[in-house]
Amino acid sequence: MNFISIRLPYRQTGYFSKTVIDYLDQLSSLKPFFSLPPSAQGIQQAIENRKKTNTNRQLLVEQLRKQYAGITSYPAVQKNIEALLSSNCFTITTAHQPNLFTGPLYFIYKIVHAIKLAEHCRHLFPEYNFLPVFFMGSEDADFDELGHFYLNKEKHEWATNQTGAFGRMKVDKQLMKLIDGISGQLTVLPYGNEILQLIRDCYVEGETIQQATFRLINALFGDYGLLVLISDNAELKKQMAKIFEDELLNERAAGIVEETVRKLSDAGYKTQVNPREINLFYLKDNIRERIIRTKTGFATHDLLFTFNDSELLKDLQDHPEYFSPNVILRGLYQETILPNLVFIGGGGELAYWIQLKELFQRYQTPFPVLVLRNSFLIIESKWQEKITRLGFTAEDFFQTEEQLMNWLVARESKNQIQLNGFFSEAIQFYEQLKKQAAAVDVTLAKHVEALKTQSLARLQQLEKKMLRAEKRKFTDQQRQIHTIKENLFPKNGLQERIENFMYYYAKWGREFFKKLYDHSPALEQEFVVVAEF
Repeated sequence: MNFISIRLPYRQTGYFSKTVIDYLDQLSSLKPFFSLPPSAQGIQQAIENRKKTNTNRQLLVEQLRKQYAGITSYPAVQKNIEALLSSNCFTITTAHQPNLFTGPLYFIYKIVHAIKLAEHCRHLFPEYNFLPVFFMGSEDADFDELGHFYLNKEKHEWATNQTGAFGRMKVDKQLMKLIDGISGQLTVLPYGNEILQLIRDCYVEGETIQQATFRLINALFGDYGLLVLISDNAELKKQMAKIFEDELLNERAAGIVEETVRKLSDAGYKTQVNPREINLFYLKDNIRERIIRTKTGFATHDLLFTFNDSELLKDLQDHPEYFSPNVILRGLYQETILPNLVFIGGGGELAYWIQLKELFQRYQTPFPVLVLRNSFLIIESKWQEKITRLGFTAEDFFQTEEQLMNWLVARESKNQIQLNGFFSEAIQFYEQLKKQAAAVDVTLAKHVEALKTQSLARLQQLEKKMLRAEKRKFTDQQRQIHTIKENLFPKNGLQERIENFMYYYAKWGREFFKKLYDHSPALEQEFVVVAEF
């Protein structure tokens, strides 16, 4: 397989929010909401900030050793775990929930970006070491978001009655049936049997989803030295005990973040997430419910568990694993347990991270450099050939089907369908007529102006009718454009937000990840179109 790539400004794609575009442009309106720019200079300052902060490296390494015990050991991973003990070693982190079979493609792109940026930083600052980390948010309970995936635009859903944190759910017979159900789509491709066997090896009946996902990511990226950290860990959460207690007793985060939200709104930015009064869940067995204040103490939102103050604080001391930070506190937890410099996230993630700077300052935790994750559009050779035959480029297809047809008809039509010259002539005619009429009676000028407006509107209608009539002569091309758009931009969105990696692995094998790595930017922050040839 061979790929060529082009890069586009994110603004040009039309698929990214104002907040993201303004962040990439480093507009002054957003600068109060983040600490450091996504640049070499920003990372250099992040290193200096981290040097002043104590991270419990010994505990982190101990927990990683336990986590990796009993699974396939990659030398690069083992080396990186031990490297964390050194004070000159830092992490480049991305994070995601354990979506079923990794979910959409951007799950993979995040990881590749972390690996690429860690390598880039080792070249920029050879006196330090930088390790890529995937922080698994396995406590998320949004089954509707996590319990499905798409393969060749077909949605596959896990039919299970399990509840609670998605990562704690277990592989069951229904999930095994789902794996059987997709085998036919994969095994017809060159590496289909390989990826299917890997999925079966990782998703073993009775295994938790977080453990299965951990095994899968390790199998895919262990050679690159990627460290996967399962955050659902009692020993690691102990480090958050004081912050969690402050949250329970004083509802600290809500006031801080709400003030930031107000400032962002005043600056013209939409809020990504809103804080709760208490930004913690109670996570036990098969439930994950919000903790709320009551007249007598605390309760879970479903009222299944009730506590007085001392009972809940004792639970926090004895069972920190029962407490799960929501999106407001999750980043603070991540940055507390890791010697981290950079967080790589999607547009939505960056939008809520910029709400958190003041919260980090409150707890004297370094705020990381925020880097927008890399985005790719993968164009297989069969689609690239069709694009070329139609006389377009890959980047043209970020436009709407209507715009593409307008371009094609204007280029290919043998008839003159644009009335630009006639518009100019009409405007000149009415301007002369207006002068002549005004010389007779000044009030007639307004009447002529109204006639001009009506006439130009009718000319525009005529031009649109001519274009529609001419388009009907290009029905084959219109059908081809629709098919290409449907495949490259499923559901009228970005490919990376829908399709799963398994199809591309089944077609190209592990070389797929190598090609992504080769074409992946580090700090350039550009959208990448990758075409097979």
